[in-house]
Amino acid sequence: MKLDLSSQIVLDRIPQKYYHPENEFELSVLTRYEKIPTQIYESSVDASLQVTRDIAKAIKERQAENNTFVLGLPGGHSPQSIYEELVRLHREENLSFKNVVIFNMYEFYPLQSHLNGNFKILQELLLDHIDIDPVNVHSPDGHVPKEEILNYCRSYEKKIEQAGGIDFLLLGLGRSGNIGLNIPGSSFSSQTRLVMLDLQSRKEATGTFGFMDKVPVSAITIGISTIMKAKKIALVAWGENKMKSIYDIVEGPVSDTAPASCLQNHSNAHIYLDLNAAYNLTRISKPWLVSNCEWNNKLIRRAIVWLCQRLDKPILKLTNKDYQNNGLEELLTLYGSAYNVNIMVFNDLQHTITGWPGGKPNADDTDRPERALLYPKRVVLFSPHPDDDVISMGGTFRRLVDQHHEVYVAYQTSGNIAVGDEDVIRYVSLLEDARERYDKENLALKKKYEAILHFLLHEKEGDDPDTTDVLFLKAHIRRQEATTACRYVGMDTGRISFLDLPFYETGKIKKNPISEADVEIVKEYLNRIKPHEIFVAGDLADPHGTHKVCLDAILAALDELKGSSWLEDCRIWMYRGAWQEWEIDHIEMAVPISPEELRAKRNAILKHQSQMESAPFLGNDERLFWQRSEDRNHATAELYRQLGLACYEAIEAFVQYKQV
Repeated sequence: MKLDLSSQIVLDRIPQKYYHPENEFELSVLTRYEKIPTQIYESSVDASLQVTRDIAKAIKERQAENNTFVLGLPGGHSPQSIYEELVRLHREENLSFKNVVIFNMYEFYPLQSHLNGNFKILQELLLDHIDIDPVNVHSPDGHVPKEEILNYCRSYEKKIEQAGGIDFLLLGLGRSGNIGLNIPGSSFSSQTRLVMLDLQSRKEATGTFGFMDKVPVSAITIGISTIMKAKKIALVAWGENKMKSIYDIVEGPVSDTAPASCLQNHSNAHIYLDLNAAYNLTRISKPWLVSNCEWNNKLIRRAIVWLCQRLDKPILKLTNKDYQNNGLEELLTLYGSAYNVNIMVFNDLQHTITGWPGGKPNADDTDRPERALLYPKRVVLFSPHPDDDVISMGGTFRRLVDQHHEVYVAYQTSGNIAVGDEDVIRYVSLLEDARERYDKENLALKKKYEAILHFLLHEKEGDDPDTTDVLFLKAHIRRQEATTACRYVGMDTGRISFLDLPFYETGKIKKNPISEADVEIVKEYLNRIKPHEIFVAGDLADPHGTHKVCLDAILAALDELKGSSWLEDCRIWMYRGAWQEWEIDHIEMAVPISPEELRAKRNAILKHQSQMESAPFLGNDERLFWQRSEDRNHATAELYRQLGLACYEAIEAFVQYKQV
């Protein structure tokens, strides 16, 4: 069973020559804008294996010399696959860590006794599973008294020096270009110190602490000068949410606004990326500026959209001179004139627009994104959380219902950990009032409500896990909100399914890995519905988030169902979540949304009351979900207008998934 198929989604099947060139000459041509040696892999798994092999090889070499090996390790999501592989090498291939000395790069401060910090996660992922001597493990202490901080930081720096310096430093990358917790503005001469966290860093730390108000305001981190003294550095970054930072540090200037850019001045620093994180690098996103291209329709569309934005011109006003002055002479040679290319791209984009996301019956569908036949269709909307359907494609959802398709919604997870305790307290208090009026003699229920309220109001502290009863109520609050939203959209609520995939049901922020049990639930559901059209969340921005696991479960199920007659006649569309939209060169179906439909979409999102201002996982964006969604849909419509196409109020965009 293939459980990581989402990592193989590369929207353009980027030719290998751009990231695995045949020789050093080609590599030097392609990377002439890159200021740090950068290796790009098709997936984070491939890249992680390479970094792990490098670490294991270095450990063994030092063992052969009977010397210690000093390894610096970060927190965050990116290194987790590397830690998993190191544990596997220890268990299955007898890789020993007895000669290894480990320095944890940072720890949050002040760390409350009931909260887990960065070192605890490092223990759970790696240290508890290998044969390292505890004496050789060093980490900043998140509990040091404030008056001792300065001396403590100096002593930590001295420990690193006494160990002989760091031989191999593994780095993750923050979204602001930070390494460790050296946030923008950090001095390049900084050493181990206490830093106040900026808002962006605290938002990223919600992945560790769950709620913003639980994230400490500061941290102890090794400094940039300490990092630069490491003998070898490997920085890893996965996913689209890192692509802007990667571009800034690899091709931009050295600047304290992007602290990781200091690695340009290190003699032995290397960057390891998957294709999604590398997407903004010139050789991947704009290869026509560094090499001859293998042109296809999508690459041509990307080049022309880039040219339009660069020159602030609509497609049909581009001239031969515009092409010649901006590195696109190849297209003039291939197609004869700018006019020919302009018309081709204009028509290509025009054909993505449709008001019939389920296909227009009795119409010529030659140039339409969805088929006219099979009307009405059985349509399945997969929603990772109980609100992604209306947030991401609420206008299309309503359009499918209004056009009389048989629409089903499958909510993949309960979303229970995203409900605040205050919501449960309010609902339990309401239930108790109802019991007092209508079922006064039910003392067992009274006792149950009292126990729940006592736990939430008096017993629960910090990141204590919720009880089974509390998790049940949180899940059902979200169920009722989702059902209300579907009812508002107009669909038959009897077609709603709550799959409650097992990987999610830990009651904690940290989820279990995807398993065959998750896939079997999705597989059984699809076999029962046998849809003609499927919509799935194609969020690739966070490779360790719930959306990715939910997508992997669907893709694994579809892979297992290959050969089914219904699947041969089924089309799969990917939408984006609340975080970002598809780039226009990838969009294959653009569904216009009228002002009235956009207001209706907002109202559907607002039915999810527990996910408004008090939702714990709003992420790195200050806007509420309905605001982000509207802004994103407005921006897509505006881009179509700027390119010279029709002017709409808003547009929801989709990309077709083709099974590998």
